[in-house]
Amino acid sequence: MREPTILVTDFARPRAHYPHARYAGGLLFVSGLSARQADDTIAGVTHTPDGQTIRDIAVQTAAVIENLRTVLQAAGAELDHLVDVTVFLVNMADYAAFNTVYNRYFTAATGPTRTTVAVHALPHPDLLIEIKAVAIAPR
Repeated sequence: MREPTILVTDFARPRAHYPHARYAGGLLFVSGLSARQADDTIAGVTHTPDGQTIRDIAVQTAAVIENLRTVLQAAGAELDHLVDVTVFLVNMADYAAFNTVYNRYFTAATGPTRTTVAVHALPHPDLLIEIKAVAIAPR
């Protein structure tokens, strides 16, 4: 019998006591994922010599989806097992650039349903996006 929770090693660890994903009722519920990497850096963030921080929504979007893929694969699933995603954007001005990257991974015919909402902030000031997901649990 499989464990009810998924906690991926060599991956960004949750900041509190929760798993990356949990099985329930034939579904796999994936916790919100960001562009944070295993070494605690954040993909899509550049610090310039003059002290400026540049955040790239396209790079962060790809990193979040790849992180989502990693968690799904740890559970024996793939992106095509997704049935629903909730996207949290810090700035709706990033919506078009986010969609450009998102559309490289998913199509309307085969991709998950989606809700996108604007939020005031995410747990780190360099994070621009977080995605929470539900997938069909692999057998």
